[in-house]
Order: sequence, then C-alpha cells, then structure tokens
Amino acid sequence: MSAIPTDAQQDRDAGFMRRALELAARGWGRTWPNPLVGAVVVKDGRIVGEGWHEEYGRAHAEVSALERAGKAARGATLYVTLEPCAHHGKTPPCTEAVARAAIARLVYAAEDPSAEAGGGGARLRERGLDVRAGVERSAARLQNAMFFHALEMRSPFVALKYALSLDARLAAEPGRPTQVTGLAAREEAHRLRAGYDAIVVGIGTVLADDPLLTVRGPVAPRVPPARVVLDTDARLPLGSALVRSVAEAPVWCLCAPDAPRARQESLAAAGVRLLPVPRRADGKGLDLRLGLGALWDAGLRALFVEGGGRLGSALLDADRVDRLDLFLAPVLLGDGGVAAFPSSPRGPVAARGSWRLVRTAAFADDVLVELQRDRSGGPAPPAGGGA
Repeated sequence: MSAIPTDAQQDRDAGFMRRALELAARGWGRTWPNPLVGAVVVKDGRIVGEGWHEEYGRAHAEVSALERAGKAARGATLYVTLEPCAHHGKTPPCTEAVARAAIARLVYAAEDPSAEAGGGGARLRERGLDVRAGVERSAARLQNAMFFHALEMRSPFVALKYALSLDARLAAEPGRPTQVTGLAAREEAHRLRAGYDAIVVGIGTVLADDPLLTVRGPVAPRVPPARVVLDTDARLPLGSALVRSVAEAPVWCLCAPDAPRARQESLAAAGVRLLPVPRRADGKGLDLRLGLGALWDAGLRALFVEGGGRLGSALLDADRVDRLDLFLAPVLLGDGGVAAFPSSPRGPVAARGSWRLVRTAAFADDVLVELQRDRSGGPAPPAGGGA
C-alpha cells in the first residue's frame, strides 16, 4: 500500500502536476481525438525530463518525458496528467514504458475512463510502483473536458462562442456584418477553432456574414474542422464563401428531408455533405436533439458553435451548451443591435451556480470569459429547440 504523502509532499506533487498540465496544453489542435497529456520526470526534487502528447499517432507524453530523462528516470517520480494507458493502440502501452524505465513512483491526475486504455495505474501498482492518483484531478478533467464528455456522455461536446459588445449585441444591426472584437481576440478564436471537430453556424449567420469558418491562426489543426450549417430549407448559396472553399475544408449542411430537392442536389453536386434531420414537431426549424445525434453518428465529437443568436439561444434553452467562450469588447451597440440572447435561457442552465469559471484572459482591449457548464447534478436533458 502506498504511504500517505506528507503535506509538503502533496504540495510538491501539485506543483509538478501543474507543470505537466502546462505542457499538455501545447498539444491543442494536434492530438484530438486523443486527450491532451503532459508528463514530468522528477528526481531528487529536480525535473530531469519533460514531455507532452504532441500529435495523434505519435509518442505519448510519458514516453517522451522518459526518453528525455534517460537513465535519470531510474528511481524517479513520474507525474502525468492522465493515467498511463494499458493497451496497444496507435502506440504501445505506456505502462510498459514506465515499467522498463524503473520509475519508483507514479503520480497521475485523472483516471482514464475508457474501457480499453484504463486501469494502467492499478497494473503499475501491482508491479511494485508507489502510485498516487487524483492530484489536480479537477484541472486535468477540465483541460480534457471534450475527451471525458465523449466517453461518459456519449453526445457531442458543444462550445458556444460569441463576440459581444458590453450590451450583449452580436452586430450593429440585423444583416450588417460587424467586427465587434479586435485582431488579438480573433486570433484566439481561430486558435480555439483548431481543437474542435467542427465549426457550427445557423443559416442566418451565413446569409448575413458570408463567413469562411476556416482556421487561420497560430495553430494549424491536424485535421481541418468541418464547417457545419444548420439550414432547414437548404438555402446555403452556391456562391457563398463556404461552398466556394469546399476543397479547403469539408462543408456539411443539416437540412430537413423535405427541403427543396433541387437545392439539395445542387449543394451535393458542389461537394457539400447533406445530413437529413427532421423538423421540429411545430415545424419551426430542425429538431436539435436529432441534429446533434446525427453529428455524433457521423463521427463529430466536439462542436464549436459560432452563432447566431437564434441557434445559440436554442442550444442554451435545451441545456446542450457545455462551454461558453464569451469575447467581450469595450463597445456599446445599442438597442438596434442584434441580441446575443434573444430569448432568456430557462431551467437549470439559467440558475446561479450552473456555470463554472474556467479562465479570463485579455486580448488587447477585449476580454475572454470562458465558462464550463456544471453538470454535477446529472447529465444534460434531451435537446429541443430549432434553428
């Protein structure tokens, strides 16, 4: 049985794990659908090796850190943000690499919930290692919220991103494109895009702004995110920036099965992937629950929704938003501006305490407020609403 660490040892463990979390973040946009993982090898209180999962299919964080530590790893402590995997996937089991390195002590943050890869900590404990789990667990799970959500909830992780004025407006007036935030905030939005399977908008946003929705920022995604339009009647223009750039990144259109056949055929001929989704029972837009299910069945696990206000409000009303990325600009657009929240969210999603602050960051004069939905009370209810 592992000895109970002293308060001083617990503080040291937490400090080294926070360094591992910093390293893990470097893999953003390159590792998905694998998680972000960082690792640190420590001997006699000194870091002798560091690593992170740099890209899907390449060496895992533990292996990289151990290789950099070399012979110094013998008898050292390995800190890793996710329990070492115990199966042979794209790479051999990390548990074998840890055992071969003769590590004396393993400290990891979060347990791996997957049936195939989990259980590595127990296997290494059986092989005589001193194993401590759960150090900075909350931070590690938050960093890999999309990974854990996919495995535990079996539904797409949905992040809703808005660029907002101080009076919660998305644009100066309907149909008028407005750059609310500055260049630095827009670069951060592009960086965020790089970590998701798809960028999602409603057809109203496409018709008003004609966006490109590709990733053009500091991180080049390993796989370009699909660009998904919720478009009940298949109104996506063939001359839009999305359709014209279909060779650059996939374009998907969720439309009703009874959308005009000619429009569907024209979009398909232009290279747009069509996913049929039934209308809501009241006929007002698509059934969001079935739409999200169709995206899940098509392999999309993490969605970055960029508007507009109608789609965002429908997702919030249905309690299907897992993260809010709110870029706040120091401007006021007035009553004529386009409201970010045209309908007030209801139910648990609107209650105080239903959101957890992840981070705040300044980008020149703009501020990002990032919030995570607190689902400690249980899973999200089935989605409703339309777009």
